[in-house]
Amino acid sequence: MPFTRRHSLTLGGTLLVGKAMAQEAPRGPLRMIVPQPPGGAADALARLLAEPMSRSLGQLIIVDNRGGANGTVAVNALKSMRNDGSAILLGGASLFSFNPNLYSNLPYDPARDFTYVVPVVEAALVLIASRRSGLTSLAQFVERARAEHERLTYASVGIGNSTHLSMEMLTDTAGVRMTHVPFNGSATSMTSVLTGETDCMVIPLNTPLPHILAGTLAPLAVLASARVADLPAVPTLKETGFEGLVMPTWYAIVGPAGMPGPAVERINAAVRAAVADPGSCAGHFRTGAAAGRCPGRGAQVGRRGIATQGVPGSADAVEHAVGLLRALSSPGNQEGLGLSKTS
Repeated sequence: MPFTRRHSLTLGGTLLVGKAMAQEAPRGPLRMIVPQPPGGAADALARLLAEPMSRSLGQLIIVDNRGGANGTVAVNALKSMRNDGSAILLGGASLFSFNPNLYSNLPYDPARDFTYVVPVVEAALVLIASRRSGLTSLAQFVERARAEHERLTYASVGIGNSTHLSMEMLTDTAGVRMTHVPFNGSATSMTSVLTGETDCMVIPLNTPLPHILAGTLAPLAVLASARVADLPAVPTLKETGFEGLVMPTWYAIVGPAGMPGPAVERINAAVRAAVADPGSCAGHFRTGAAAGRCPGRGAQVGRRGIATQGVPGSADAVEHAVGLLRALSSPGNQEGLGLSKTS
């Protein structure tokens, strides 16, 4: 369901908005499903949103982690719940953009099976390296990868996730090959880089930032159109000679299909209020999870069914990354992953 003007509420006095929302709220808590285990970027964002949303709505917010199958476990959980505003899902580009173009047996359609409630933030992705690897710059990363041919390893949050596809785009553009080691979730994958089990990975910035600032992880580049405020000395990929390598990554809140307008409006307004709260999403902006955009733009499902949230370059990035994954996968692996054979 596309956004309309009715979803763009102007917030008046916080107290009056909170009272109005509380009066319209369904009985019981609001369940916010997160398609990742605890400790990941989406989980952190959900917990930052939960407290201010709870105050605005007059409801307890339960963060319900449903990791697995690159988000389809969470989607199936949402589809089984009532569409009265008592259950929502906080998901990202992998769930709405990549999966529908990778998997032929996907049990959901992003254009049909959700009510798009509100986009939340865009995220900055960063390429990090283990201190044990000795990598301290992108030039050194490329040189080592060329010299050692598949001996360098990179972690990801899972096959087909944006953390996987971003690395495939980078290695393809650099003309190098590395060994992919997928994990289930941000926390376990980042831990593998911290311990030196794997050499590097691309990951939303808020997850590794404390370790970067502590000096236990090395940031090599950001996959964004501009440098991020928290790491002003870390270049973008474009600055280091990788033209066009920007991976838009965003998070949005959706509900089950057919969610009534008043329920959409009240949750949309609560998210806007939470983002404006300096103690919640503003803190998330400071830790780099958001690249500066707030709710307000409609969900867009463009060519080939790619949900873009209106983020410039999203559809192109998705098509590039999906094409690479198919080209780099053997026919046997394609069958095993359930990758779609047609575009």
